[in-house]
Amino acid sequence: MHKKILKTLMLALILFGTPAVAQQVPFNPWLQYVPQPAYTVPFFVPMLLGPPPKPQKPYTMRRVIPQQEKVQMMQMMLPIMTFFLRMDMADAMNYFARKYKAKEGLKFDEVKESLFLRANQLNFKFVGENLMWKDFRAVLGDEEAPRIEVYSFCDIAVGRDLLKVAPEFIVFLPCRIAIMEDADKNIWVLMLDWNMDWVAGFERQLGITDELWKGAIEINRKMDEIMRAAAAGEI
Repeated sequence: MHKKILKTLMLALILFGTPAVAQQVPFNPWLQYVPQPAYTVPFFVPMLLGPPPKPQKPYTMRRVIPQQEKVQMMQMMLPIMTFFLRMDMADAMNYFARKYKAKEGLKFDEVKESLFLRANQLNFKFVGENLMWKDFRAVLGDEEAPRIEVYSFCDIAVGRDLLKVAPEFIVFLPCRIAIMEDADKNIWVLMLDWNMDWVAGFERQLGITDELWKGAIEINRKMDEIMRAAAAGEI
């Protein structure tokens, strides 16, 4: 048992940094309120990862990763998440979500109306919706399910450029914004949080062009504005 914990600790140090003087970890503004040890990335980590990927022609699909390899990767990460960070699945999902609580007194349909009005003002194309709560009731007979609706939007130019770099990104498209009630009937507006600040400084290594970077930031800004307008009930 102690050997297993020691191996996990060593892995955590390799992934998140060790006292060995080397390549400094870039500052992450989203973690500025979390106490950060003065650790650095060991010099041998980039060597272990191999050379940077060679340029690929647009829409080049990468290799199929065997499920067992994915399982091994997650099994390697889970001890860090559960043992060191004390995170359960809900905690992990919370890191991936950007969410705003709707202003007190607003009704669901009022939030929805504000969302669509602002999306239209920003020329953000609406391409579909999923009224999940209706299926919960009609198919599962769950009359206690809160109202949950997911709306899909698209920017075809940026979407195309993203798929040129990584066609696998299609699993995240189109962009989605959800409105849902929580356990206490509060109304929330949510989306997948893919703030580009997370990868700032690594644009070249990730194969992100200046044009794609600007486009992705603009989409993120528009979606955030749409969500805030919806949560505030703005017309």
